[in-house]
Amino acid sequence: MGSFSIWHWLIVLVIVMLVFGTKKLRNIGTDLGGAVKGFKDGIKDGAAGEPKPGEAPTPHVGQTIDVKPEEKTKV
Repeated sequence: MGSFSIWHWLIVLVIVMLVFGTKKLRNIGTDLGGAVKGFKDGIKDGAAGEPKPGEAPTPHVGQTIDVKPEEKTKV
């Protein structure tokens, strides 16, 4: 009742190959690999633009912000 031996896994692999075919399994593997690669690239791109929690945001050098002060009114 314990774990399966190598022979059990080989039989399961042969049955899966007979049912799906090697070309379909190859396509599934390629699609899965592309999805994982896209996910990793997305994580890297998303994390690259955000500052780390302990870091101060980088100031924009050479830009002047011109604002008009407004008075607060009590409601």
